[in-house]
Amino acid sequence: MSSGLVAALEVPGRLRAEVTAEPGQVVAVIGPNGAGKSTLLRALAGLVPSRGDIEVDGESWSRPPRPVRDRSVGMAFQSQLLFPHLSALDNVAFGPRSRGTAREEADRVAGDWLDRFGVGDLARRRPGQLSGGQAQRVSLARALATSPRLLLLDEPFAGLDIGVATALRLELSRHLASYDGITLLVTHDAIDALTLADRVWVLDGGAVVQTGPPAEVAAQPRTDHVARLVGLNVLEEQGRYMSFSPTLVTVSLFEPSGSARHRWAGVITSLAPHGDAVRLLVSGEHELLADVTPAAIAELELVPGRRVWLSVKETAVRTYRAESA
Repeated sequence: MSSGLVAALEVPGRLRAEVTAEPGQVVAVIGPNGAGKSTLLRALAGLVPSRGDIEVDGESWSRPPRPVRDRSVGMAFQSQLLFPHLSALDNVAFGPRSRGTAREEADRVAGDWLDRFGVGDLARRRPGQLSGGQAQRVSLARALATSPRLLLLDEPFAGLDIGVATALRLELSRHLASYDGITLLVTHDAIDALTLADRVWVLDGGAVVQTGPPAEVAAQPRTDHVARLVGLNVLEEQGRYMSFSPTLVTVSLFEPSGSARHRWAGVITSLAPHGDAVRLLVSGEHELLADVTPAAIAELELVPGRRVWLSVKETAVRTYRAESA
């Protein structure tokens, strides 16, 4: 009997993907809005109708279709979806109880998970009495309380304060280190992919367009979304990709000459602070990022709508073939 996840799914008009994952893996699922990330998770959980095959640890969840309640799935979403009329303890104990665990044992398991996430003292509070970070900790405890084979996390840190999200990310990382099931984490944050995941699936247009270890995907992105996520410019030209950092781009008002081999004209679309620099988004034949100093902004009078030239030296460009990515 094979272990892990093997799935070939189609949700008409929204998703068509083939994916595999090994036990113990944490997979970051990334891509632009509307790429099919949440649809993929919901199809695996049985929350949306899909065609194709889903196999987990050698058991078919699709032939015949297995009801949601009979799939070994734990789910935590951005909106938490806690039962508002139940206490934190009862929310977490709901899963074990619904699977036949005696109430006393289910409550013990629930209390243990609440303690692990640092909210055991809030066990008797209802969701409306919890902060966003506390409620998300309860949601994660509930997702893990049934020891699921498939843990589905859909942007669990979104909407939380940076400090709360950082602490929760560290706590979750500790739990996932000893979790032998498969975790799929939908995220828009490169930090999640690089610190929590050991595999990345990139979705675009309802299809998986790139997979690989986080460092490899970050170094050789194949989509604009991933390039922006990791702070790179990426261009596709005749079966190859070129990537380079915005910090290595030179901005000028006139077409450059000399050693800078690559150059593009465009119009400044936006400016935004980026650390000690200002990041420009320039639209032309391509959309490109460039980091400049505040002094350069004033000296060159760089404002939205200003036409500029961008250039980068050949030595600053990383080139790789499409098939290698």
